[in-house]
Amino acid sequence: MACGSMGFGSPCTLQMPMASSLRSPRSAYAAASIPMPPLNPRDPFLSKLASAAATAPDPLPLRQTSTDSDTPPYLDLFDNPKLMATPAQVERTVTYNEHRPRKPPPDLPSLLLHGRIVYIGMPLVPAVTELVIAELLYLQWMDPNQPIYLYINSTGTTRDDGETVGMESEGFAIYDAMMQLKNEIQTVAVGAAIGQACLLLAAGKKGRRFMMPHAKAMIQQPRVPSSGLMPASDVLIRANEVIKNRDTLVKLISRHTGNSTETVAKVMRRPFYMDSMRAQEFGVIDKILWRGQEKIMADAASPEEWDRKAGIKIVDGL
Repeated sequence: MACGSMGFGSPCTLQMPMASSLRSPRSAYAAASIPMPPLNPRDPFLSKLASAAATAPDPLPLRQTSTDSDTPPYLDLFDNPKLMATPAQVERTVTYNEHRPRKPPPDLPSLLLHGRIVYIGMPLVPAVTELVIAELLYLQWMDPNQPIYLYINSTGTTRDDGETVGMESEGFAIYDAMMQLKNEIQTVAVGAAIGQACLLLAAGKKGRRFMMPHAKAMIQQPRVPSSGLMPASDVLIRANEVIKNRDTLVKLISRHTGNSTETVAKVMRRPFYMDSMRAQEFGVIDKILWRGQEKIMADAASPEEWDRKAGIKIVDGL
């Protein structure tokens, strides 16, 4: 067989007469046409890619491999191949790019911040305090006249079981930032507002402090952090600081709820839990966010109307 350097589609002549049925599998594979998968005519990108490949100046050559009949025939590339067409050579259409984001999507706090919503969903640790104060200051810089919506679901500086996770100064820092802002701050309790978080809930704009129907609020005394192997004098210093923080918390809650300091100090001797109705009575919130509540209350008849419809006559002196 004298095939020389066989290229794609080049005929291979035989030196001796031989029946076509005795040709080698390699020659039979080279002579056969390679089936191509059907092309989707509705796909503009594949159509352009096929057009670019058909008009390419240099066809993709085949590399002659071993003529051993035991080796299956295969296509291979040279050491430095030149592809017929690459996706970079074909202009992609809007079909593939119309839903592709132009830049990475923002994180969830940024999306809420765009709606002037600040969400406290963790205990008041330094990282949470830093983020909340930064968001409050940013919203005031953006527009000092628009209200800020503060959603609270936090156990304050302690967990619900009483374990201390942050210093009391974390809650006081957010409170001072709220008091210094020019914006009206509307607070909403979702889930829980415990300890310092309850103070933040009550510190909202009067008349614009809300609570979800099944949320809870709780006020309690600050807890002494773990003393570990501290000297007794240091433990006493920390205890005195906790007492000062308790007195400050009592005074601030009394200011925003309208109760006396003696009343607040009395209920804070033990954990004082409040549901939405009790929190409204205590002065922590102003309204309960119950969908349709305003319409239901507006449609409700007065007691006198109920008596009149029931046929009850009011007798003087009773």
